[in-house]
Amino acid sequence: MPDRRQHRGPHPHDTRLFGVEFHAVLRTAVDDLSWLLSRGYAEPSSLKIVGDRYKLNERQRTAVIRSASRDDARTDRATREVRPDQLYDQTLEIDGFNLLTTIEAALSGGVLLLGRDGCLRDMASMHGSYRKVAETGPALERIGDWLTRHQIAHAHWWLDRPVSNSGRLKGIMAEMAAANDWPWTMELDDDPDRRLAGSDKIVASADSMILDRCRRWCNLARHIVEETVADTWIVDLRDGPAGG
Repeated sequence: MPDRRQHRGPHPHDTRLFGVEFHAVLRTAVDDLSWLLSRGYAEPSSLKIVGDRYKLNERQRTAVIRSASRDDARTDRATREVRPDQLYDQTLEIDGFNLLTTIEAALSGGVLLLGRDGCLRDMASMHGSYRKVAETGPALERIGDWLTRHQIAHAHWWLDRPVSNSGRLKGIMAEMAAANDWPWTMELDDDPDRRLAGSDKIVASADSMILDRCRRWCNLARHIVEETVADTWIVDLRDGPAGG
């Protein structure tokens, strides 16, 4: 069945699955899963143990695995994080779909997860296909305005070539960049994760694999959402029943 979504909004059951009554158990599940991963237990079996223990459904388990992180990984990521006030005249390498879908979700009222490492992640799943939604243009405008305000010298966007419509999105971005005089370049690549992980520039991504391998990174999605999008639905899944 073709994807006919017009928004990057919440799943029909998200109001119940991520309601306040579930926050404490989801935080505890993230804490437990992170404990297991920190001690070398395999991710699939650990997630099953934790998910079964707390009777989580598939979508809640996805939220837990996206929000968990090993103790050493969290500490190491923090040492390499670049603050917004350190971005002046810098070049950013941007994980295109990773950033864009998070801002789209924020603008459309979708649930966003504040993970154990402080990164903001969405629950969107493209399944190998990207569809432009009503929030795509406004999301790019917010990204462009934020990067301009922080005087970024250059933003190089990496887009997954195998994802259908990535070429069309590249064209939309190129038109908007030209119209607004944004110093952007866009590149399609078969494996942008590898490019980002090996970059010597500052990387903008919330992808755990990239964050564990890149030299420096910026929590760009979180900064943009917190500074430019009002009334966002953020579920704080950081340590312990009370978050923090």
